[in-house]
Amino acid sequence: MKALRLRLCAGALLALVLCACGVNPVTGKREIQFISQAQELQMGEQYYAPTRQSEGGDFKLLPELTAYVNEVGQKLAAVADRDLPYEFVVLNSSVPNAWALPGGKIAVNRGLLTELKNESELAAVLGHEIVHAAARHGAKAQERGTLLQAGVAVAAIGAAVGGADENVAGLLIQGAGVGAQLVQMKYGREQELESDEYGMKYMKKAGYDPWGAVTLQESFVRLANESGAKQQSFLEGLFASHPPSDERVERNKQTAEALGRGGEVGAERYAAHVKPLLEMKPAYDKYDQALAAASKKNYAEAKKLANEAVALLPKEARFHQALGEIELSEKNPSAAIPHFEKAIQLDPDYFASYLGGGVAQYRVGNKDQAERWLARSAELLPTAPAAYFLGEIARGKGDLQSAVKYYQAAATSQSDIGKAAAGELVRLELPQNPGKHVAAFPQIMAQGQLVLVVENRSPISITDIRLTPVLVDAAGRILQTGAQQRVPQTLRSGERIVMSPGVGQLSPEQLQRLRYRIDSARAAE
Repeated sequence: MKALRLRLCAGALLALVLCACGVNPVTGKREIQFISQAQELQMGEQYYAPTRQSEGGDFKLLPELTAYVNEVGQKLAAVADRDLPYEFVVLNSSVPNAWALPGGKIAVNRGLLTELKNESELAAVLGHEIVHAAARHGAKAQERGTLLQAGVAVAAIGAAVGGADENVAGLLIQGAGVGAQLVQMKYGREQELESDEYGMKYMKKAGYDPWGAVTLQESFVRLANESGAKQQSFLEGLFASHPPSDERVERNKQTAEALGRGGEVGAERYAAHVKPLLEMKPAYDKYDQALAAASKKNYAEAKKLANEAVALLPKEARFHQALGEIELSEKNPSAAIPHFEKAIQLDPDYFASYLGGGVAQYRVGNKDQAERWLARSAELLPTAPAAYFLGEIARGKGDLQSAVKYYQAAATSQSDIGKAAAGELVRLELPQNPGKHVAAFPQIMAQGQLVLVVENRSPISITDIRLTPVLVDAAGRILQTGAQQRVPQTLRSGERIVMSPGVGQLSPEQLQRLRYRIDSARAAE
């Protein structure tokens, strides 16, 4: 029966694969497609806003710059092989980067715009990203995950037949990171070459000189072989997901020659549009230096540099936010709040100012305003810190159900605050469900001696563990109870202790039915 079920599952999977064959809209090649266009569009819509938040937020000081980038992008999109609702936005980040989500949602950082020399190079960047979307490169990454999950599902069905349990969990904070994972994904060699080639074809069709893709890659390869702060910035940005290479330069030269040199370069036009951004660059350089100093806990220098940035560009919300974060790091929440208020006033649509401001309000005891700002932050981008402090506020109100929900969300993060949330979750659950975090089971040693093993499976230390031996029937109902025992020591996270089982002589049949009920336990202070 088990073998028959596995064969049926394997047959169903094969049928699914055969039905999922399709044609790539850019290359014309046949390929497996589990994700439909409607699903691609839904992914782009779902992840575009939170991913923009996580990658710096929209750049609002120069809306005409975003309009210009969108104009160039739409020229290329108009000649693309696939009709999608393409969108182009400039993000407020100094990291030189550009990315595309499924469904044609594309972003370029202001930090990359200051490094390009002309409009044809901008067209090369945007055309490359259009191909990533049009050729389903992001969707393919998701489909590879789907294939892996399908293989696991077949194995899980086989395991379930043998009596294994299945435990699947999905939380909001994990979902918020999907877009970030997609844009930070490193594309393969073939996908990068494919995006270069077809992006250059779009450039030519839109009237641009395809040689811009050559000069762009030549600059990137030269930079990749150098050292210094600029190279490091590119390594953290564009090069992480779009690695340059001599091969790409040579292939781009061949493609440009085949397409025919000539077309719009747009050096003067590009310079005119980027000039205001370049004039702002000294202020952003100060800001970046302030963040670097703060990361080294040199708060006095960080504050000085951030104030210099504000003096140069007082309407930039991120600079005021940085001052608030510095004050918060120095444990001055009262001094931090006015800076966060100013940042929110200047840009009311960026999560980090609400998050920092919410934490500051919480620190000074203004829980109502803290809750409002933290909730707004979580609406814009669900994060572990927002969930943790919302959990603290809910617990303070006696709303333990909401507190558990927030702590569970925060605990999915592999950060210090995620660990703290996991600990708070245990503290809330221990009084009602100590058995969720403490395991106790009988074990026969090599010498034939019966012992009791007690293990702390929580992330915090637990003390005053009390348990009772019980005999159960085949259905798990308690037939007989013994005397309650107390574990004689505090157990650290992951620690186990071997102690007396607290039962007399038992028959083999009784040993099979021996269990230990965890009556109570509490978190160690």
